[in-house]
Amino acid sequence: MSGATTRVFVSRLAGLAVFDPSGDQVGRVRDAVATLRPAGETTRVIGLLVEVAPRRRIFVPMSRITSMDRGQVITTGVVNLRRFEQRPDETLVIAELLDRKVRLTDSGEEVTVIDIGMELARNRDWVVSKVHVRKGGGKLRRRSETMTVAWAAVEGLAAKQSEQGAANLLATFENLRPADLANVLHDLKPERRAQVASALDVDKLADVLEELPEEDQVEIVGLLDDERAADVLEAMQPDDAADLLGDLPSHEAEKLLELMEPEEAAPVRRLLNYSDNSAGGLMTTEAVILPPNATVAEALAAIRNPELTPAMAALVYVCRAPLETPTGKFLGAVHFQRLLRTPPSDMVSTVLDKELKTLRPDTLLADVASYLATYNLVAAPVVDAERRLVGVISVDDVLDHLLPEDWRETESPEDEDESDPDDRAPYGPDTTGPIRIYRPRPR
Repeated sequence: MSGATTRVFVSRLAGLAVFDPSGDQVGRVRDAVATLRPAGETTRVIGLLVEVAPRRRIFVPMSRITSMDRGQVITTGVVNLRRFEQRPDETLVIAELLDRKVRLTDSGEEVTVIDIGMELARNRDWVVSKVHVRKGGGKLRRRSETMTVAWAAVEGLAAKQSEQGAANLLATFENLRPADLANVLHDLKPERRAQVASALDVDKLADVLEELPEEDQVEIVGLLDDERAADVLEAMQPDDAADLLGDLPSHEAEKLLELMEPEEAAPVRRLLNYSDNSAGGLMTTEAVILPPNATVAEALAAIRNPELTPAMAALVYVCRAPLETPTGKFLGAVHFQRLLRTPPSDMVSTVLDKELKTLRPDTLLADVASYLATYNLVAAPVVDAERRLVGVISVDDVLDHLLPEDWRETESPEDEDESDPDDRAPYGPDTTGPIRIYRPRPR
């Protein structure tokens, strides 16, 4: 690794872009993989955990890293695209070691791990050499004394810890989007996943739960006390909360609904009355709804809400009062492109798309998908027999139900070649998984 740094703290690698030799981005670093050994023995960092599209974590051996300098990681250009599966004697440095309680061997004082340092040895192996720790507990307190000690100067890193915190782990990933943090959480061991979920604030946990598979959602909610679980459900989108409650035993779901604020529970209860395979079961009750006398400027201001997904911001729904679902009479919708071409002082009622067809709550999933494809829409209104707007369906809701349940884990066809080895030394060849070579662009 000529010209590159030979010492690095692992948390500083998290989120760094990974490039091939031609300058194309391969993915981003999420963690480092080590073969944990007791103090006094050499612990090697054998590779980096890199996230590539679409939200797949792969293993890149340290032998294929040519540089970790200037805020980026450069590889040799050879990348195994098979999804990473952690082996029993492998440890994820960031996910599993940060926030561990250990003891200093010289004094016996308990300290908390906040980072792990590795360096390039003479034999070209990357070895864990330093542990950055905080005295006085595991909380992120500015005045707590921190110090860096040798790997051999601490004991207890290899021990299981049921009460391991998560503050430093979350600090490392604080800038991740909810979908990416959900991917990190999904791949953690169950006990560590529970610790991280407990450390997240209610709103962040709600955002992350919405991105997790159903079995993970049920597992995590089952670990929360009832009051906190109800708070998280209130912070979730009503359709996501309804989907989650629908996966719980009926008596547990009802208990949580009773603990929720009545105005938050009401739309969730309505959604639970619909079949999962219908428009009513797919829709959300929250949308951008305005009266007919609202101006285009007000409509544009409403869709600028950063909490809206692109699909939910694509249409403004115009209804008579009341403006909460189920609304008064649904009058039509305005596409955001039309709003951009219309004077801000005009009323939205003058630019309604009155030809936009609507869906009924009992419309089946296949017909919903066909409707969106036919009219090239990313969202659509759902109205009842009285033509009241009861909800909105977005294309991502449809995709979530059309994709197989294990779509996050499914390997793509190009990843099923069984002719190339997985070179996670020292374990020998593993004859499943491809090697993808990024070749320089022709000049």
